[in-house]
Amino acid sequence: MSNILETPIQIGAYTLRNKVVMAPLTRMRSTGNFAQPELAVEYYGQRAGAGLIIAEATQISQQGQGYPNTPGIYTDEQIEAYKKITDKVHEEGGTIFLQLWHVGRLSFKDYQPNNSLPVAPSALAAPGHAYLPDFSRADYETPRELTVAEIKEIVEDYRQAAINAKEAGFDGVEIHAANAYLLEQFLKTVSNQRTDEYGGAVENRARLLFEVLDTILTVWDNSKIALRISPFNVSGIAPEPDPYSIYDYVVKRLADYKLAYLHVIENKEIDPGNGATVTFDTDKLYIKHISDFYTSPVIVAGGFDKDKAETVIEKGYASAVAFGKNYISTPDLAYRLVNDLEPNAFDRATFYGGGAKGYTDYPFYKV
Repeated sequence: MSNILETPIQIGAYTLRNKVVMAPLTRMRSTGNFAQPELAVEYYGQRAGAGLIIAEATQISQQGQGYPNTPGIYTDEQIEAYKKITDKVHEEGGTIFLQLWHVGRLSFKDYQPNNSLPVAPSALAAPGHAYLPDFSRADYETPRELTVAEIKEIVEDYRQAAINAKEAGFDGVEIHAANAYLLEQFLKTVSNQRTDEYGGAVENRARLLFEVLDTILTVWDNSKIALRISPFNVSGIAPEPDPYSIYDYVVKRLADYKLAYLHVIENKEIDPGNGATVTFDTDKLYIKHISDFYTSPVIVAGGFDKDKAETVIEKGYASAVAFGKNYISTPDLAYRLVNDLEPNAFDRATFYGGGAKGYTDYPFYKV
């Protein structure tokens, strides 16, 4: 009998070879021009056995960058570098989406055009510390509030990035609306105190997200577009008083779009009601909560192991499961999960920056 993780699954326009997804993993190894290095071709090619690769978060513009050496998709050089990656993944029989990224206030003036302040829905500094270009850390700066005209320019940047992703040979795009980055900053009341059409009621705070989605729909078919959310994220942002009111509204609207998939990050060890630590319980996950009103494919992430992944798929809460750190260390992770083989141990010291060490030198299982 087949393992549930190894059976194919239809995700939008594509039949994935298995239900094991490579999560988008920031590795900070791009060139000085923020183009993917040659090593990235080997790195992604090694992992093409995943049912789907979601390529690492990629900034749609210089303004959208917030970390050292992260790749962009806004210059010809960056597009050409990504073409080599998509060609390699397709040569290996894989499917690959690009995650489109604008970090908003989780940036620093050193990354911004003319060393200006980072931008955000409101002039509120994020909690925590920024990565500077030399990998040192500093408190996040108080950002500059975007004007309505500038918001429209960012929507256009997303549209152009979607065009560039298509030129680079990607099979689809994932809109990054999670992890305290720009689109999540607009969604949440703790980071958005605007009083215009982009602030106040949840319909207004979600306006930018749906404007971005609608403009990308002019470039890609809905069956090749995805979106990522993190309803209970508290990293880089203060806890939201009532996340359900925001995300239920967003997900119910998204249901009409029939996207390739909705990518949900679960903070599964935290009870969003009171912040108390709880034992993993699949029936407390947000993907279970939305299963009655969101029927398009769902990919879930959040530190899942094989048993938990199989459980949420068997219960019908998720179509596939994304794995992160284990895909850094284990290029043949899908094979190992299906065959009950342990992943390689990962080395956190090599997650960000550097060269081949901790990037392309992890071993495959020897049969």
